[in-house]
Amino acid sequence: MTIASAALLLFLILDPLGNVPVFLSLLRGLPPQRQRIVLARELLIALAVLMLFLWGGKYALELMHLRQESVSIAGGIVLFLIGIRMIFPPPEGLMGEIPDGEPFIVPMAIPLVAGPSGMAAVMLMGSNDPDRLGDWSLALLIAWGATAAILFSATLLYKLLGRRALTAIERLMGMLLVAISVQMFLDGLGTYLQIAPP
Repeated sequence: MTIASAALLLFLILDPLGNVPVFLSLLRGLPPQRQRIVLARELLIALAVLMLFLWGGKYALELMHLRQESVSIAGGIVLFLIGIRMIFPPPEGLMGEIPDGEPFIVPMAIPLVAGPSGMAAVMLMGSNDPDRLGDWSLALLIAWGATAAILFSATLLYKLLGRRALTAIERLMGMLLVAISVQMFLDGLGTYLQIAPP
């Protein structure tokens, strides 16, 4: 996997366009300057969490005696469920009921930006090819930077595209995530079948 393809995969998983309406509703009650501060804080927390999973994922797997293929299968299942919810969103929204007040960590940083599928994806990258942690960190920074740029211009994007266009884009990204999740599941299953005792 190249840095560009890893960055694209992570960008799709982070789903900034799908998060635009949710972030706008979460920040609606705050003054514009405070909105930018909160958004920057939450994005930095999400980046720190993803970096932690990228660099510490291998050791976490060893500590919990988990094999890489089990994380790949679990990540594929979680990603599949999120993709399905993006295509067919429930009435209460993608992440369910949203608490009132200024958001802190939940739900903006986790799970909207650094969700279970993103954590599983970076953990797999880091544990599958630990010699390329620098490449994966760069890919994560590119994906995070693009995500931050989109979320900081959320109000403008919402005005330009409108809710209908954003919904259509989110469903298209959901379709891509479902395809990626199936591939992750099949990769994990294929690896398990190769190394499983007869």
